[in-house]
Amino acid sequence: MNLATFTELIEFKILSASVFPFITGLFFSWYFLGSVNGLYATLFFIAMILFDATVNVLDNFNDYYHSDKDEYKSKTNIIGREHISPALVVFILAAFIIPSAGIGLYLTYKVGLPLLWMGVFCFAIGILYSSGPRPISSTPFGEIASGFTMGVMIVLISVYINSYQLFTWNAELLWEILLAAAPLFIWIANIMLANNICDDEEDRLNNRKTIVHYIGVPRAVFMFNATNILAILLIFLAIFLGVYPVALISIILAIPFIFKQMRLFTAEQVKTKTFVCSVRILGLGSIGLCFGFAAYWLYVLVR
Repeated sequence: MNLATFTELIEFKILSASVFPFITGLFFSWYFLGSVNGLYATLFFIAMILFDATVNVLDNFNDYYHSDKDEYKSKTNIIGREHISPALVVFILAAFIIPSAGIGLYLTYKVGLPLLWMGVFCFAIGILYSSGPRPISSTPFGEIASGFTMGVMIVLISVYINSYQLFTWNAELLWEILLAAAPLFIWIANIMLANNICDDEEDRLNNRKTIVHYIGVPRAVFMFNATNILAILLIFLAIFLGVYPVALISIILAIPFIFKQMRLFTAEQVKTKTFVCSVRILGLGSIGLCFGFAAYWLYVLVR
């Protein structure tokens, strides 16, 4: 297996969907709680990327073996198209998930049982997302499951890992973390939504009844655009309420580029051409936030 095939199998291009929530949680812990644990954060980052890659490989593996369409297996799915042996896929899954689980257990020992329960929840959603007789990805709840697990839970775990010594499980703090994570929840969910919009015809043939099956492509595209705008508005709300520093007004720089990607996707929904718009929106919005994070960090250093 060459590098290009491997990166496609693990869906390297969308691993950023995990990276940005991690950064958001790290910044929130530093900004809001005044705490960062560099070693534990680094270990969590490694475990998170390994598990995210595991879920992506498992998704491709299950899609291949559950599909009844020979053309999909031989021409579309990476496993069939590149003739990847099942034994190699299983080996890759084990090579990713075993160290990921091991790091998770070590961190649980260091920072407390709440991490275990959060990790078990994420592991369960990650496995059930594409496995079993009725995978979550084949239901109308795929967007919510992926957006919440990656966009909210990764932020929450990142905050907890970095501030476990003083973390308090109260409604006020959890609400503030949820608001900080809300834009990422939406942008990550919209990657799944865009994927389902592009795959609508193929999903019907494979009996996958996603939300697009129930509301139709035009309404799904409207939902995609409306929620992208909502994500931006939530950032301004978080700034207004003090959950984010004013420096995150930097999101304004990304808005024209986000709107351009929305227009491109609205014009046509083709997997090979415009699905990437949803990934770009996540990247553009997150980079806009990270620019604000960096600006505020520099401000603190020099003031």
